[in-house]
Amino acid sequence: MTVRVLHPGLLTTIQDLGRYGFQKYGVIVSGAMDQYSFRAANLLVGNKENEGALEITLLGTSLLFEQDMLIAITGGDLFAVIDDKKAAMWRPILVRKGSILQFKSPLKGCRAYVAFAGGIAVPEVMGSKSTYLRAGIGGLKGRALQKEDIIEVNKTNEFSQSLFHKLNDLGSDINWSVNYNNLINFQQTQTIRVIRGTEFDRFDQNSKRSLFNEPFKLTTQADRMGYHMKGPILSLTEEFQLLSEGVTHGTIQVPPSGNPIILMADRQTTGGYPKIGQIISADLPSMAQLQPTATIHFKEVSHEEAENELLKKERILEEIKVGFRYKILY
Repeated sequence: MTVRVLHPGLLTTIQDLGRYGFQKYGVIVSGAMDQYSFRAANLLVGNKENEGALEITLLGTSLLFEQDMLIAITGGDLFAVIDDKKAAMWRPILVRKGSILQFKSPLKGCRAYVAFAGGIAVPEVMGSKSTYLRAGIGGLKGRALQKEDIIEVNKTNEFSQSLFHKLNDLGSDINWSVNYNNLINFQQTQTIRVIRGTEFDRFDQNSKRSLFNEPFKLTTQADRMGYHMKGPILSLTEEFQLLSEGVTHGTIQVPPSGNPIILMADRQTTGGYPKIGQIISADLPSMAQLQPTATIHFKEVSHEEAENELLKKERILEEIKVGFRYKILY
C-alpha cells in the first residue's frame, strides 16, 4: 500500500519514539515531539505504540492515497480535510483510494500525527525509524518528505484488518473519539511544571524568583532542537566555567544572553550552559504543541509530583488502549 506526497508542507518527517542507546556516541534520540499524540495515533489503528508515523508541522502537507487505508490523525488541529471535508481526529478513519488528505492551517496546536495501519515501511537505523535531519539518517532517506515521495505502508495485523472491515461495513467513520483533554493541553497560554536544574542555586535570587513568577514568551526561534524563550533576564550570582555534560528532553539551559532555551526532541547529547530547570516528562507533549508567541508560566514541582504526573498520564494512555480494543471487539 502506498501514499503519494503531493505537497510536503512546512516540515513533515517520519518519526517513532526515538533512537536510544547511542547518545554516548553523539547520536541524538530524535523521535516524536508530542509522544502522547503519537502513541495514541498508533493505538487507534492497531499498531504498536512505537511504529513509524508522520509528524506534520503547522500546515501545507497534502497526501494522495493510492489504496483504501485505515489511518488516525491526532495531535494539534491543523484543519485537516479529506477531499475538502473536515477530517475526524482522535479516532480511526477509513480513507478511500484516490482521496487527498490536506492540512490547511493550524487552528489549535502546532503538530499533528498521522498513523497508518501497518506502519510506515522504512528501514530502521540504529533501531529506530525516526528522522534525524542534521545527520541525514532514519525516516525516508534521512530527510523531510518532498513532493512526489512515495510512502510505503506495511501489511496490517489481524486486529487492524478487523477494524478496517468493521469501518467498511459501517460505510462511515465510527462516531466516537478519544478524550485527550487530560492528556495534552493545546492552549497558547500554559502552566508548565518544572523541577530544579543542577545549577539552579547558582542563579541570583531575582532570577530564581522570576522563573516561577513571571511569564515567558516562545519566540520564532523554535524548532525540533530547541525553543528560545523571551522574558525576564536570568543571571548567575557569578560567572563560572561549566564542562559540557549530558542534557535531555526538556532541559532548560541559560546562555550568556540570559534568555532560556528549552531543549526538545532533536537536542544535542551534551551542553555547556547552566541548567536552571527541567520540564517534567508529563508536560513535554503540551510544550511541543505551543506555537510561536505562546505564553508560558513555569511552576516548580517536586520529583515525587513529577513522577506521579507521569504515572497518571501513562494510566490514561493505557485506558485509551484498553477502551479502544473493547469498543472494537465488543
